[in-house]
Amino acid sequence: MMVPILDPRDGDVEDDASSTKRRSLLQLAGNMLAEISLPKLIVVWFLLIGFPGLLLGGTPLLASMWMTSVLSKAFAAFAGVWSVLLLVLLVAVGWLGGRRLLRLAESSFWSLSALAVQPAYVLFREGFRHLVETLLASRVGASGHAKARASAAAASGLTICCLALGVIAVAWPATRWLGSMADLATPVQLLPAVLANAVVLVSAYLAPAALIWGIADATMGQPADHPSFTDAEPNLRAWRIAHLSDLHTVGERYGFRIESGRSGPRGNARLDLILARLNEIHAAEPLDVVLVTGDLTDAGRSAEWAEFFAALTAYPHLAERIVALPGNHDVNVVDRASPARMEWPASPTKRLRRLRTMCALEALQGARLHVVDSPSGRIGDTLTEVLRPHVAAMAAFADTGSPRVWRSLSSLWETVFPLVMPPVSGDGLGIIALDSNAETHFSFTNALGLVTADQMHRLRAIVRHYPHANWIVALHHHVIEYPQPTTVFFERIGTALINGSWFIRGLRELTDRAVIMHGHRHIDWIGQCAGLPILSAPSPVMTSGDDRSAYFYIHTLTSAGDGPIGLRPPKRIALA
Repeated sequence: MMVPILDPRDGDVEDDASSTKRRSLLQLAGNMLAEISLPKLIVVWFLLIGFPGLLLGGTPLLASMWMTSVLSKAFAAFAGVWSVLLLVLLVAVGWLGGRRLLRLAESSFWSLSALAVQPAYVLFREGFRHLVETLLASRVGASGHAKARASAAAASGLTICCLALGVIAVAWPATRWLGSMADLATPVQLLPAVLANAVVLVSAYLAPAALIWGIADATMGQPADHPSFTDAEPNLRAWRIAHLSDLHTVGERYGFRIESGRSGPRGNARLDLILARLNEIHAAEPLDVVLVTGDLTDAGRSAEWAEFFAALTAYPHLAERIVALPGNHDVNVVDRASPARMEWPASPTKRLRRLRTMCALEALQGARLHVVDSPSGRIGDTLTEVLRPHVAAMAAFADTGSPRVWRSLSSLWETVFPLVMPPVSGDGLGIIALDSNAETHFSFTNALGLVTADQMHRLRAIVRHYPHANWIVALHHHVIEYPQPTTVFFERIGTALINGSWFIRGLRELTDRAVIMHGHRHIDWIGQCAGLPILSAPSPVMTSGDDRSAYFYIHTLTSAGDGPIGLRPPKRIALA
């Protein structure tokens, strides 16, 4: 066999284009600034922040214009029948249009909240915590760090509240809340007032919200290492869960991964090794579930999904036990090679990545996992049954990427999550699989996480119908920063769940009945927060080089009927 002087299978610097293990964030940011499309950045910024701000700030003016017109017509209505008819028509148009305007204003407000308000609070909170923990370092113990985290959360809430009130005081003189039809003749002159209105409305929400969030984060239980494990008592029910995450399947035989480049393994041999090891374990002692908490692929490409399914083909008994959910690499990576790439909000590319992921999840678990019926809050149809009526439209969109075709599928992604595997019995174990990926259109920000209020509403509705069941609440992003003071600051604000503390507080009714399982950070941690066990999965793939060993865990959950859920010592499975 011919051996080249320089083996191309070993890769080169081009394979490290987006690698955070081979290049510093400063280098990546420099390349990003050099390559970014400024016109596209301006347009995307306007569509995501500027336009929602204009809608929100302009709603009071438009509403007051309509009210003024209705009142003036009402006073003139006594002049004749035509005036009465005109008044009725104006009221009808205003009512129908006003409802739509209010819905647009509401969606714009929550869009701005997700893009600016919650991230701003997290930035301050984690900034305070990072500063305090860095200063404390090893001077205090675990209890001291917990108090420091709580104090930093309260301080951040108070600081943001004061800053928001200051912004209101500065912007208030430029606001204008009442308008007339004559203003429509010179709409450009209304622009400063509209923007000032939006700033005041968002700040008026942020001031009390940040204070409430800060107090809530300070008074809730702080994260800590898991205190103790349960013994292997024979009278307890037990479920064996293989927890995998961040497999990052690539689409080439010698392909390198985005984050690791040449510092990680080539190709998918590590995935084959994982499946072979799971097969041995399952043959010796059957597994109940193989849970994969996101990032099944490296960039959500068709070839990567094809390689993942090809590897799984030899293990149908494992495939029928898989419960998977989407990670940021499955749906949010715009370009494998360039973190500077942006995509238009209306671009079909992200929708295609979601479509591929949805179809892959259907193939894996479509007949076993259900969506939540929103009106009743009960278990609804299976994922397969939900998607079946849309097969023709999905195929057409995959073929053409047409926005017209997507309109019939626009709400499908939000509808199917969370996916639920209901417990077999009333006191059994169920799994709730969430989509924790934030809406991003920029490769550099693809790792942000957010659990929507709609998903939490459906989650709480489902668990109330199974008051004695135990649950695995699974998502991709880590819900809270681990109690490790040496955590790099950019990881605290760039990869964690933006509303993680709110998410944990929303699960308080599941205390003693649920465990949270996630991936994303590629490292393992077994701990608890506010009474909820949190299990982080290491990545058995994203380690340094083909010659380095990796591992994953088999967890055993236990329950004595109505008793609290227990966690036995995990079994660490090493991969040579």
